[in-house]
Amino acid sequence: MSDFENAFDPKMLEFLVCPETHATLSYDAARQELVSKGAKLAFPIRNGIPVMLVDEARTLD
Repeated sequence: MSDFENAFDPKMLEFLVCPETHATLSYDAARQELVSKGAKLAFPIRNGIPVMLVDEARTLD
């Protein structure tokens, strides 16, 4: 698979919200994460697919 096939489409941000706060998310392309500032969580993107599970999220300082 090419990087293009694994790329996250930022247009998906229009449809995704934080599962904790239901607030909008921001996209961190460098880390391949979706960030919820309100919940202080970063959700990983694996193979272009956001993993929107709180148990899989990284806690932000």
